[in-house]
Amino acid sequence: MRADELAERATRRQPLPSRRLSADSPTFDLQSHSLHSDGSLDPRGVVGAAAEAGVELLALSDHDTVDGVAAAAQAAAALRIRLVPAVEISSVDGDRQDLHVLGYLVDERHSGLRERLAAWRQDREHRADAMADALRELGYELDETELASRRAEGKPIGRPHLADAVVGHPANRERLESEALAERSAFLEAYLIDGRPAFRPRTKPTVGESIETIHGAGGLAVWAHPFWDVKAADEVCEAIDRFRGSGLDGVECFYATHTREQAELLADRCAELNLLSTGSSDFHGPTHRLFSRFRAFSTYGRTPALGPIAG
Repeated sequence: MRADELAERATRRQPLPSRRLSADSPTFDLQSHSLHSDGSLDPRGVVGAAAEAGVELLALSDHDTVDGVAAAAQAAAALRIRLVPAVEISSVDGDRQDLHVLGYLVDERHSGLRERLAAWRQDREHRADAMADALRELGYELDETELASRRAEGKPIGRPHLADAVVGHPANRERLESEALAERSAFLEAYLIDGRPAFRPRTKPTVGESIETIHGAGGLAVWAHPFWDVKAADEVCEAIDRFRGSGLDGVECFYATHTREQAELLADRCAELNLLSTGSSDFHGPTHRLFSRFRAFSTYGRTPALGPIAG
């Protein structure tokens, strides 16, 4: 059954067909993204895809916004999935420009949370404009149609959307194909990550500010996918210790791209420090190059410490 059909069932409150769950695959998935940030499905579609995959405990964690949580919660209730209200806040830590802090069990109606997220999105919009200008200076044309649509709907513009605007413009096709950059992720990695020619840095929020904001909205703060952003194990462990001093509640140990060695190191460190240990497949949509399937991660036989997130 397609995700959109499952979402439609949610609206009609019809029972789901029985499904067989894999014995060794987690039935929780605590990071996913919708059209409100850089996912390809609306919140109902994300929940439908999760239900189809056998997810029982789900978090919708759009970047720097909680606008999709209410719709996801409504669909999840109809499909008998427990939805954890969540957000993923893009954060700065010294020279590291793009660490992510997940906020779980936040009150999505909390005025302080919404005000801070709005201010950080505005800062992000200015940064996106600067990166768009840099891409034009580098000789690329941008397809403004989708960018204008997102602006009109009040949705954020991030680096994936800028990459789409370049990849989708016919004037760039020959150049992109000659450089093997005709796919969104390849172009983003070549031009729009830290150290690349069109990247422009952010200055806020810091990891500490993100943790403080999550706690202020009644939530728990978890460092997302450490080894995606920091490669050296000793640097990851040092950062966990520092973030714990700022109130960090847990670490996303089990992740789609984490190796067994990385996951076990993180899980052991969390156990030593009495931190939560969570996991996710980081679902962005069924056609995403890397993050297209729910439950596509392993706990390697470990028991995650989800604490209050598990209900």
